[in-house]
Amino acid sequence: MDLKEALRHVPDFPKKGIDFIDITTVLQDADALQQSVDEMKKLVERLGDFDLIIGPESRGFIFGAPLAYAMHKGFVPIRKRGKLPYKTVSIEYQLEYGTDILEIHEDAIKPGQRIVIVDDLLATGGTTESNIKLIEKLGGEVAGLVFFIELGFLNGRERLKGYDVTSVVQF
Repeated sequence: MDLKEALRHVPDFPKKGIDFIDITTVLQDADALQQSVDEMKKLVERLGDFDLIIGPESRGFIFGAPLAYAMHKGFVPIRKRGKLPYKTVSIEYQLEYGTDILEIHEDAIKPGQRIVIVDDLLATGGTTESNIKLIEKLGGEVAGLVFFIELGFLNGRERLKGYDVTSVVQF
C-alpha cells in the first residue's frame, strides 16, 4: 500500500495557507496502521541496540508505544507541562507564537541509556530538538530519530544535524 496516498490532506487547517496532513486515515485502516508500524520498526531496527523509545505528546504515543511493545523495549512519554504525576525535568521551547514547556520524569532515563525518539511528523525540528535536550540533560544518548512523515521543505533535518534521522513518508 502507498502510505503517502493513504494520508488525508486538509487545506487551510489550522489556519489559511497550511496543508494539514491528517494521519487518522492511516490509523483507522488496520492494514495501513500495521504497515506504518512495520515500516517504522525496520527503521528503528537498523539503529542497532538501544534501551528505550521516547514518544512525545501526543502523536508520538500513537507510534512509539506499539513499536516499544513490538521490540520489547520500554516506552517513555514526553508531555506538556503539568501532565506527568511525578517529579520532572523540563525545558521551555519556542512555538510560532510564544513558548511552551515539555517535561519528562526525572528518573525516566538512566545515564548512558541509548534512546530512540519516535514521532508522527518532522516539520521544523524544534520540538524534536527540545526532546533531545531533555534526554541529554538526563544523561541519555540519542541513538536515532524515526518519524512517520517528514516535511522536507521545512528543513527539520538541518536543525537535527549530527543525529540519525529517518522517516517512512516524505513530502
